[in-house]
Amino acid sequence: MIIGGRRASFLLFSGDIIAFAVSLYLTLWLRYGVLPEAVTIAPYVVPFSLLFSFWVLVFYSSGLYSKRLSLFPSRLPDALLRTQLANILFAAVFFFLVPSFGIAPKTILVLYLLVSLALVLAWRLVFYPRLSLRRSREKVVLLAQGEEAEELFKEVNGNPRYGIEFVERELGHTHGALLVVDTMHTDAALRSCIASNGQPAVEFEDLYEEVFDRIPLSQLGSAWFTEHDVQADPFWYLFLKRAIDIIGGLLMGLITFVVTPFVALALQIEYPGPVFLVQTRMGQHGTRIRTYKFRSMRFGDKGAWKGEGENAVTRVGGFLRKTSLDEFPQFVNVLKGEISLIGPRNDIEALGERLADAIPYYLFRYSVRPGITGWAQINQQYEQGNVSPQSIEETKVRLAYDFYYLKHRSLGLDIIIAVKTVKRMFFRVSSW
Repeated sequence: MIIGGRRASFLLFSGDIIAFAVSLYLTLWLRYGVLPEAVTIAPYVVPFSLLFSFWVLVFYSSGLYSKRLSLFPSRLPDALLRTQLANILFAAVFFFLVPSFGIAPKTILVLYLLVSLALVLAWRLVFYPRLSLRRSREKVVLLAQGEEAEELFKEVNGNPRYGIEFVERELGHTHGALLVVDTMHTDAALRSCIASNGQPAVEFEDLYEEVFDRIPLSQLGSAWFTEHDVQADPFWYLFLKRAIDIIGGLLMGLITFVVTPFVALALQIEYPGPVFLVQTRMGQHGTRIRTYKFRSMRFGDKGAWKGEGENAVTRVGGFLRKTSLDEFPQFVNVLKGEISLIGPRNDIEALGERLADAIPYYLFRYSVRPGITGWAQINQQYEQGNVSPQSIEETKVRLAYDFYYLKHRSLGLDIIIAVKTVKRMFFRVSSW
């Protein structure tokens, strides 16, 4: 674990200042094409020194020097991007309102944003953890119970890369130690005791998400769903996501038209039957939609789990699934706006109804438009030969990943899912 307290804050502060200064030097080098000399740097020293001071204050107010962020490093890139964008906007206004410095750094500010982001991220994610390493793991108290708490306890204590170690399961002689608190299931008396002690604390849900990249289902309640209502999505995100869907759908359609004759011939040679499979699946807000796929099983996929019938994946179907070509005819649904390229994977109607009856809050995953690929598809590991959940327990894990996507959905997360999906497709093909 990285060092804590004032020493950690001072080290972070010093590194940020150095990163700001080096970023300015590199920016001037990129802008003018030659190594900047003193006469080139001089006009920028005073104004950027003032900006550096302000930016450090913004970093502090944004929590970039807090212990909490060191526990959740996956949140650092997004926090830095938003903070530096705000800082650069302030700098643009600053130079506009104070023209007496005699510089017009429009291009320089754009370059500086990119360079400073790269350097600060490198400092925070690569160099700082190595400089601040200490031999012992930080002692943490876990105030949570249940299967998910046990899962977190075993994972963290069994893997030293997390840098923390759970030493207690109840509040005792632990003054000053970091607490991981399940606020949803902690009684009022214990919450009052924690507050009076003034001990640093993080929420159990936050640490669980950081470790497993999924939501602990025990933390779900009406307040959780109200907080993460999909109606709050900004227009620009919805617009860009739809534009990407249309472009991707057109590319999928082109590939579908090219491969259909070859797929049809291969399917008929191995096991005659229809080339395309039409299914009634769950759509957004519980609607029913008709989706289209290449047939990959002998009699078509009826939504049964493995072992619940005589149906089986054909050899051609296995290849289609490994390459994800069986999904490409869904370009029709993508272009119609019924599904997205990225979102929670939807179920065949009968299976979806069965799961909704068995798992609380299950239908909330359809509050967003379902997708062809999603966060669960790139993270969840199934038994050999399976490409989807084959039990209630596996479906609960998938749901935990789906709710993580619902909570953190953004264009950045969609891009990560897209890149990892392509990587996973390539891995499947290369292992054929």
